[in-house]
Amino acid sequence: MTRTEASDPAVEKFSPNGGTLTAVVAGLVALAFILAWAIDIHRVALWVPAVALLGAGVVWISTVRPRVRVQNHELVLQNMLTTTYLPLASIEEVAVRQVMAVRAGDKRYVCAGAGRTMRQAMKGSTAERARQQLGGLRGELAKVPEHGMAYADFVEIRVQELINEDRMRRGVKKFSPEADELAKQVRRQVDWPVVAALAAAVLFVVVGVVVG
Repeated sequence: MTRTEASDPAVEKFSPNGGTLTAVVAGLVALAFILAWAIDIHRVALWVPAVALLGAGVVWISTVRPRVRVQNHELVLQNMLTTTYLPLASIEEVAVRQVMAVRAGDKRYVCAGAGRTMRQAMKGSTAERARQQLGGLRGELAKVPEHGMAYADFVEIRVQELINEDRMRRGVKKFSPEADELAKQVRRQVDWPVVAALAAAVLFVVVGVVVG
């Protein structure tokens, strides 16, 4: 089973860039502090579970929430508090270093949902260089990671293949006026439920400190 989800042919999701274990540990620590407060509310100050809950929320938002997916011919970059939608054919460059970075219409967009370790980033994408020497891969051959391939290499190659496919589908060339027009359709939205949850956690901390 690959690390790319394909339950919907129009949606291709890539695995998160690690952090799940850290988020689980943070959640368990927060739960322990909350239980300690619930067991003895007279000795444990209210700000203790409040800070623990805020900390766990920040860890989740920063490590688990960032994701990369392709949906309805758009590259979707989900970050901590925002989500950006880019028409695939509008993307001029894509690179996965410590984070994923793409360029469309002379603007740069980044997402921590895909990335490399510092060591991998310094070495660069060896798989991509090999494929350039071989003349590239056909899109259908890049749908699953090859044996021994770094997952960041797979994400970079697969997204580029999907960009190429969308250009062919639309009849749009790279750096063309049509691509520039598509770049104007890039949209970024604030994920207000996440912002509201974070604000509520901060307010809980403030109340906990005031109440003592």
